[in-house]
Amino acid sequence: MTRGILTTLYARMKKPLPSPDWVKQFEGFYRDEPFVHILPSGQWPNTRNVRGSNACHIGVVADPRTEQVIIVTAIDNLVKGAAGQAIQNMNLMMGFDETLGLEDPGLFP
Repeated sequence: MTRGILTTLYARMKKPLPSPDWVKQFEGFYRDEPFVHILPSGQWPNTRNVRGSNACHIGVVADPRTEQVIIVTAIDNLVKGAAGQAIQNMNLMMGFDETLGLEDPGLFP
């Protein structure tokens, strides 16, 4: 792994929901976010898939045994974590398209 941040989060469910329902909830919440991609049920994000991009990939699954929902996210810590985030914020502050300059970033290393 050259770079990236992979995060695993655990939350206790208030009411049991199956994994596909959690995926639908996340898809609805992030529907208008151009850089957030909710993966299909059963798929997990990987830092290699976001390398050099401003994307955040999210995988979510419910564990009925522990009554927890498990959320895994992956970002590139150089683009989404710092430089890309600054560009995205500037775009929003200046009234530009949020994705301007962020859809085809170069890769190094």
